[in-house]
Amino acid sequence: MHWTNRIAAGVLSLSLGLCTLAAVGQNAPGNSKSNAASSSEQDWWKNAILYEIYPRSFQDSNGDGVGDLNGITQRLDYLKQLGVDAIWLSPCYPSPQADFGYDISDYENIDPQYGTLADFDRLVAEAKKRNIRIIMDMVMNHSSDEHKWFKESRSSRTNPYRDWYVWHDGKGETATDKGQPPNNWQSDFGGSAWEWDETTRQYYYHKFYVKQPDFNWNNPKVHEAFKDIIAFWLKRGVAGFRFDAITTLFEDPSLADEDYLKDKDGKTVMMPDGTPKTDGLKTEFLPGVHTVMAEMRAYADSFSSGRFPGARVLIGETYMPNIADLAKEYGSPEHPEFQLPMDTQILEINKMDAGLFRAKLIDAEEHLDGHTPLLVFDNHDNPRLDQRYGDGVHNTDIQRAISTVLFASRGVSLFYYGDEIGMKTTDPARREDVKDPVGKVAWPIFKGRDGERTPMQWDATENAGFSKAASTWLPVPPTYTTVNAKAEEGNPDSLFTWYRSLIRLKKTNPSIVEGSEAILDPDNPDVLSWMRKGPGHSAVVVSVNFKPEPRTVSLSVPGVGGTLKTLIKTPGATDPTSLTSIPLGPFGVYIGELQP
Repeated sequence: MHWTNRIAAGVLSLSLGLCTLAAVGQNAPGNSKSNAASSSEQDWWKNAILYEIYPRSFQDSNGDGVGDLNGITQRLDYLKQLGVDAIWLSPCYPSPQADFGYDISDYENIDPQYGTLADFDRLVAEAKKRNIRIIMDMVMNHSSDEHKWFKESRSSRTNPYRDWYVWHDGKGETATDKGQPPNNWQSDFGGSAWEWDETTRQYYYHKFYVKQPDFNWNNPKVHEAFKDIIAFWLKRGVAGFRFDAITTLFEDPSLADEDYLKDKDGKTVMMPDGTPKTDGLKTEFLPGVHTVMAEMRAYADSFSSGRFPGARVLIGETYMPNIADLAKEYGSPEHPEFQLPMDTQILEINKMDAGLFRAKLIDAEEHLDGHTPLLVFDNHDNPRLDQRYGDGVHNTDIQRAISTVLFASRGVSLFYYGDEIGMKTTDPARREDVKDPVGKVAWPIFKGRDGERTPMQWDATENAGFSKAASTWLPVPPTYTTVNAKAEEGNPDSLFTWYRSLIRLKKTNPSIVEGSEAILDPDNPDVLSWMRKGPGHSAVVVSVNFKPEPRTVSLSVPGVGGTLKTLIKTPGATDPTSLTSIPLGPFGVYIGELQP
């Protein structure tokens, strides 16, 4: 949800989600079948492979040009082959689709264009047969303005649902004049965050789109309503939730104006509509979020025994300004919050820089109080990896390098559909082709998020095997004839094969599964190297060249010796003769195990 800073700056920022997990605070009771079974159920997510699916774009099963739940069910064997442990579904609840599902009108149903609750139950059941879990998107900051609660809220000032949302008088309002908005707070979609409602003659607050009014989290009834929603989906067998825009739940009760954001040169940052951009500090990161998430975590944990074995995972869209604040998102042992707050400290790099990547790995390893780190690379709100990192010549090798950081560093791995085949960002060419509401507002400075949401490219048949419709909700990119899953599955040197090999290594090599992480060759400006070492197991060394020119790296691993056995290397690369001479091609990767 947080893509507005890059709009204002004219730079598109990075945002996947390699999930962080808590090493403490697992206090919910486990299944009593056996201690081993209990531990396995509770800890299923700790080395998991998570895969984000944008349902509209994954697979159309009924020929209407829009992806659906039955389409996802049809592709479960592909996900099992890839090695996926859990699927994160972006919202598939009933919605007017003003923001393509992030404007929810009913939290306890499925939008008809995606299917039915029976279709959802079938997806859960079929996924379970393949040991794949389902994670839902949970949007607690706002609803659709077409939700029954908001319709009641805006019907009168005395309605019981009035204080479920944030309402306020305007400045200088009279019986005949609405006055001005209560303050200068801005919507992340542009313009004022306050919308005048003529029926009750007050403004309502919307951090995001005008059709997404914010809930009032100072109202205990809102808390209880969302516990009921969480229970509804947990009872249907979901494995957890990813909490959207979670840092924006609360606003400064004083309604004080925000300061205007300055760039590095001290100039005021401007929004696409030409207005100054505020810093958001009165509408984000307020401490009440910790209380809410500790409450929701405790409630979700209560489902971790008896009829509902296994920990339910809470993933946070946590865009923290620094690593210390991110560490707080795990909560405390007494009051745990997220198991997996997303670590976005790597978010603004957007270039192949070994030193910057190294610094973020060190941050995550040394400053998260022992929690497993989660690095964010890609998702539905950000251009795909090709646009942010590619050079047009070595794109596949660059994606091999980035995916190695994702899967071979310590942490749970989360990636976005199509990453595994190298799908390209395909922006609309004309404003009239834009579907994303923010793209329509910000064109041409920002072309919206359609480019990273195009249909999955399954094969070289019409519509890339995504749909049999005459036209699809977004056009299938022309790259589908060569960039598609079927072509890559049969190619031993493909990106798909690389992903699958890394995932298998992550799941089977003991040092990758449970080992510690240590940076090697820390002063090398071009090559990022690290070691994974599990207790009683052979050390694994990883080297990634961040340059388009070949490099040779010499590594020293104190106290660890032995013969170097190649586990994974860039296709066509030469095996090293020793740890002290590892050849790396342009953006080349080497992973080897030191055997006694």
